[in-house]
Amino acid sequence: MAAGIRTRHGRSCRSRDGGRCNCTPSYEAWVYSKRDDKKIRKTFKTLAEAKAWRTDAGSAVRQRVLRAPSKVTLAEAASEWLERAQAGRIRSRSGARYKPGTLRRYEQVLRLHVLDGIGAHRLADISHFDLRELRDRLQGDDLDARTIHVIFAAIGVIYGRAIEMGQVAVNPVSSVTLPRPDGRRTRIAPPEEATRLLAALPEEDRPIWAMAMYAGLRRGELRALRWEDVDLGANRIRVERGWDDVEGDQGTKSGRARIVPIFAKLRPYLEAQRIRTPDPDGLVFGRGSVPFAVHRIRARALAAWEAAKLEPLTLHDARHTAASVMIASGVNVKAISEYMGHSSISITVDVYGHLMPGWEDEAADLVNAYLARVEGGG
Repeated sequence: MAAGIRTRHGRSCRSRDGGRCNCTPSYEAWVYSKRDDKKIRKTFKTLAEAKAWRTDAGSAVRQRVLRAPSKVTLAEAASEWLERAQAGRIRSRSGARYKPGTLRRYEQVLRLHVLDGIGAHRLADISHFDLRELRDRLQGDDLDARTIHVIFAAIGVIYGRAIEMGQVAVNPVSSVTLPRPDGRRTRIAPPEEATRLLAALPEEDRPIWAMAMYAGLRRGELRALRWEDVDLGANRIRVERGWDDVEGDQGTKSGRARIVPIFAKLRPYLEAQRIRTPDPDGLVFGRGSVPFAVHRIRARALAAWEAAKLEPLTLHDARHTAASVMIASGVNVKAISEYMGHSSISITVDVYGHLMPGWEDEAADLVNAYLARVEGGG
């Protein structure tokens, strides 16, 4: 038998008494991890598989990309991850700190739906089969698809950290197919409808919705916006903070500030709001340092739109409406990505690509015209 591999016979196999094997044996291969001072073992159905794994595993150990399985449990890893993320020592892939609301949500779903079931299991022992069973159980409990996505996102970042620390080799979340959210599709109001929606609102609420519809600020960014961030003379808004109900002021979702132009359609609403809230150090939409209450703004808007027999939309829908207006106006995707505060252009394309038809034809026309011009001049 090859070094580092042993044959494992069944309990009733005659070979155990010195006779001829009459079972279907398996093969256990192992390699030694010096930095862990442990053997890493794995069992295979065939000798060829065992030999191949041992060769690959030996190379992986030497390259320090494979370690002996960690005894850390999912619950322990989750607690450490949350503590480090809250302290800013673990950050998102963009390098930004995790938002307090995101961390609270992760802690909540892990506590309610995961840790009581598999929290005591070692990270290295949890497989994609276990997570598929978790997914099936959550669906069987009629849990909302969006919540299931949050649950697996929380588990995924924990495993991502464990891989970086060499505690596990693979992230079992990556091979689990999740249900598609069945919620309402994003609603985008065409320009003429946006005008009607704004006109139907109470006068004091129109600037908030106009800022969402024509500047694309997120709800938290609207709540945290201060007059010092608004330059009516230069027609620019500096977006550098959001608002969390527990933490208060915080950074933007992307972790960086951005400049958004004040379009002509938005300007009258801001000028009216400037008269309504004159404190130069105060919030644009609030009273002094107290931001507006989202549920009250929403309730008044729903009542106004119902009375006017208009289809309602949310502040998030209004943000998407702003993006659609810029796309329809021909603003380039890089500028749209900056104005919307996306961390990368790929996010902008993923979210709004369906609103950009004909880009292929436009690109072809531009390239064809350029080449014809260059070649003709040559």
